[in-house]
Amino acid sequence: MRALTVEEARQRATDLAVRSYRVEFDLTGPGDTFVTTSRIQFATGTGTSWVDVKPERLLAVELNGTALDVGLLAEGRFPLTDLQDENELVVTAELKYSADGEGLQRSVDAADGKVYTYGMSSLESAPRYFPCFDQPDLKAPYTITVTCPEDWVVLGNGAATQVGPGEWRLAETKPLSTYFVTILAGPYHLIRSEHDGIPLGLACRQTLKEHLDREAEDLFRTTGEAFDEYHRMFRQRYPFGEYWQAFVPDFNLGAMENPGCVTFADHLVFRGPVTEAERSTRARIVDHEMAHMWFGDLVTMQWWNDMWLNESFAEYMAHRVAEDATSHGGNWTDFAFVRKWWGLRTDQSSSTHPVAPDSLKNARESLDDFDGISYAKGAAVLKQLAKYLGDDVFLKGVNAHLEAHEYGNADLAEFIAKLTEAGAQDLANWSDQWLRTSGLDTISIERTADGVVLHRKSPDGSRRPHKLSVGGYDANGAATIVDVMLDQDSVEVALSNEYAVIVPDANDDTWAKIRLDATSLANLPAVLPKIADGTTRAVIWNSIRDSTADAELDPRQALDLFVTAIKDEDSDIAVGSLVRWLEEHVLGVYLPYDESRGPVADALAAKLATVEPGSSLQLATVRGFVATTDDAELLKSWLDGVETPAGLELDQDLRWELVLRLVQLDAFGAAEIDAELARDTSTEGVNHAARCRAALPAGKEAAWTRIMTDPAIGVKELLAVADGFWHPGQAAITAPYVQRYFTDIAGTDAIRAGMVIGLTARRIAPRFAIDESLVEPAEQLIADESVVSSVRRQTANFLDDLRRALAVRRTFG
Repeated sequence: MRALTVEEARQRATDLAVRSYRVEFDLTGPGDTFVTTSRIQFATGTGTSWVDVKPERLLAVELNGTALDVGLLAEGRFPLTDLQDENELVVTAELKYSADGEGLQRSVDAADGKVYTYGMSSLESAPRYFPCFDQPDLKAPYTITVTCPEDWVVLGNGAATQVGPGEWRLAETKPLSTYFVTILAGPYHLIRSEHDGIPLGLACRQTLKEHLDREAEDLFRTTGEAFDEYHRMFRQRYPFGEYWQAFVPDFNLGAMENPGCVTFADHLVFRGPVTEAERSTRARIVDHEMAHMWFGDLVTMQWWNDMWLNESFAEYMAHRVAEDATSHGGNWTDFAFVRKWWGLRTDQSSSTHPVAPDSLKNARESLDDFDGISYAKGAAVLKQLAKYLGDDVFLKGVNAHLEAHEYGNADLAEFIAKLTEAGAQDLANWSDQWLRTSGLDTISIERTADGVVLHRKSPDGSRRPHKLSVGGYDANGAATIVDVMLDQDSVEVALSNEYAVIVPDANDDTWAKIRLDATSLANLPAVLPKIADGTTRAVIWNSIRDSTADAELDPRQALDLFVTAIKDEDSDIAVGSLVRWLEEHVLGVYLPYDESRGPVADALAAKLATVEPGSSLQLATVRGFVATTDDAELLKSWLDGVETPAGLELDQDLRWELVLRLVQLDAFGAAEIDAELARDTSTEGVNHAARCRAALPAGKEAAWTRIMTDPAIGVKELLAVADGFWHPGQAAITAPYVQRYFTDIAGTDAIRAGMVIGLTARRIAPRFAIDESLVEPAEQLIADESVVSSVRRQTANFLDDLRRALAVRRTFG
């Protein structure tokens, strides 16, 4: 299928004005297809255009009452000729349900066999389930009807009304872009509420009913708190009527901001105990998607190069609102430890790009830029902008932008113009420095004879101004914080040079690589555990992680710091993030697995003996310990209910983590996996079992074949199989598959579409094979333009990590 280019989109937006859509879905067929009819009213001043549709079979096309030849369809486009000033186009198509999470997804619940569907439009997926003019700047109102089995319910962007047995009508919407049009149809469990005059709803599979019922109070409270704060900040109230939050199966993202009916991955309906970090993460996802009701849905970017006007804003606002207005804390600490670390790595990769690029990428390639830059870096830059301008000017400009472009589209220049009208100065230069460049500055401290000097080193000709704080910490961790405007390459700081540890950007207000001086590094083991602020500790750890990746700091020194500091770490966010970093980048990557794993497990075991029973910190510590210990007999005893740590609830998801580790240790086999699946026959159990089977030495070939050749496997099961495949303790077993990645992964775009292609490539790349011989095949795959861009992007990310690991090993042995 051809991908829409920016030139084509601009021309079609000039040529057409879409008046309305009336879309009819018939979901009553017995097979793996359904029928959709789109009735589109549009005006044009040109004689030709095209409509997007990607069917199994095009049934009929009628333009202004004249039937057209369905055989004219080519590469997902149906040509339109002899257009009039005002036109009515009616397209009927038989389309295929998807299994890759985009289009009209159809999933069967493993526990009860019930069928659930939902629409995911994404960047190119809308024509997979309804004919349309598929680009973000051709907005129109929608009226949708659905015919479905009589025991199903229907939700969508407009309020749904049942008009007969199995017949539903959705109220006409405000003007929407095609990429956030959705319907849901299936035997969903529904919960209704209301806040400040806004009808609220939650939906999930029937087998998650008891869990959603338990979680509803938290979800509705968070939703209400967020609405109140957004209404306080924005002069416009929520504009899209009802507000449903639907938790759907086989979702390939965290959530999608469909106006009036946000879809979430249903693992966010917690089946058992979770950490406070996971609850606050869910709250931020709720807040993020709600922010999109204004940033993205009310005002939409004109083309995908300005996606940051959606994602960066939503990311920044989510952390801000969650911290200021909801009952869930630790949000900026999580941003620093998790989101910012993701973005820092992305911005130092070969695939880095500006936050707001002058991009001419087509719609398919633009999908690759939904990454740590468009989310985390953009959010950090907006946080810096709000600090730089002050909240009054920032919000005044934001509100003017929303009001000027409501129900329409806008670009970066229009946003900058409104901030300038609000009182911001020199934003064109600020935009050029922060939004139009890629890469990041390095900020370091020098202790001089007279005091402290802050240095800025730029990777290019840009000279980004940084408004930040510098913290000095004495031997007891007590802090002295001073604010600094770093607008030159070196600036003196009003801080004594005698502090044990000095931390640039201690409050995590800017976007830069942070480097600590030698004295601070030497004092960290004693001082770091005493620093009270979790965000500052995250800034320090990001510096340690980044210095290690750059082969500037011995990974053994970083590992020793973890072992020393983790016993006093009181943040479950920090424990979880640091253990993931060790698993993904240190154990078996920078350092030999057998050498490095033991100290981590021992440190977590020692911490486990001291944490409060039943606490969130205990659960985070247990998960890290399970993932790193080699004590198979202890893990077996926990599964049997013997010697389980006091206060620990061994729920089904944690049981599966134990089973997985025992499989990796070759202490469990297929029989034990089957036995655990018999205990947990849910869809979640099927996915966990698939991950465990992929970890079996005898299960590798079957797992590889499913990943590379099976188009019917659901998204969550597919990613679970990929997650379970590689492990540094199985290097000899997985060695035959390392080279096969470079020959096999390129063909997966023939059986899947959209985001899941890149997600799969990222997970199944041989990340623990640290071998110079892999550089050449990786480079060849990246250079092969016949390979879909998402596979080449993820292979480039793999190669970046490989080169870093090779450099670390060469430097430190």
